[in-house]
Amino acid sequence: MVQPYKHEPFTDFTVEANREAYLKGLETVKGYLGQDYDLLIGGERISTDDKIVSVNPANKEEVIGRVSKATRDHAEQAMQAAVEAFKTWRKVKPETRADVLFKAAAIIRRRKHEFSALLTKEAGKPWNEADADTAEAIDFLEYYARQILEIKDGVKVNSRPNEYNRYDYIPLGVGIIISPWNFPLAIMAGTTVAAIVAGNTV
Repeated sequence: MVQPYKHEPFTDFTVEANREAYLKGLETVKGYLGQDYDLLIGGERISTDDKIVSVNPANKEEVIGRVSKATRDHAEQAMQAAVEAFKTWRKVKPETRADVLFKAAAIIRRRKHEFSALLTKEAGKPWNEADADTAEAIDFLEYYARQILEIKDGVKVNSRPNEYNRYDYIPLGVGIIISPWNFPLAIMAGTTVAAIVAGNTV
């Protein structure tokens, strides 16, 4: 039984234990700064010579990471991999797709301060705004998982006597998500998981 939806609470940083937990998150993030991040296409890691270098906006000497830059050919490979994955993902039961989102929400919730600390380092977000960004990402995962469970069997439409009508949502295919910089976790998560839980690939 899925519990009713409720917003992920914001962290109260007037509580000493919460401040210490955030500082611990910052230390965790500090331990993996400066790494290279490959493209991931169809389960294969691809490193390119051309990199996007992400730096801390508050300390330009601190490199957050170097991300392999995709070419047009890489984008096409990713699209084809998503097309191929759609063939099977669209057939996965909505309950199973929802469970993926519930599990992802639980992982982010357990590592909330680490995710938020990374937003502080990479996007320059103050603690409370980074915390809100992470909480909103959790909200999207929890909300859309519940939404698919509500609409998976179709939605009844008000019908005339002796008629029964309903409408159903069906997976449509591949989506492309280009999320903005100002909410780098929440908006990316929301737009991506809404499509995924509905049986699409991204």
